[in-house]
Amino acid sequence: MENSFDKLEEKVRKAADLVKRLRKENGGLEEALAGARTRLQDAEKRLAALEKERAAPQGKDVDGLEREVKTLRQQRDEVRRRIEKLVEVLEALDEPAEGL
Repeated sequence: MENSFDKLEEKVRKAADLVKRLRKENGGLEEALAGARTRLQDAEKRLAALEKERAAPQGKDVDGLEREVKTLRQQRDEVRRRIEKLVEVLEALDEPAEGL
């Protein structure tokens, strides 16, 4: 009987040691999980900021494009005026020929 009791005591000690070891591992895993969650939240925030930045046009780029469009429109208007003058000159050349 004493031998059986010794075996029981040893099994209880082993079970207690196992529980202690598992609790310690669990605590470490919980800490790792908390750290991973924090890193995930930071990554999600950075991703959201990058997506927002990507979606919103850059003010500097928009200003540059607006200036370029304005310049191109001015150039187009200038070309149109010059062509109109050339057409007038060509039409003036045709008028004396009609009178002859």
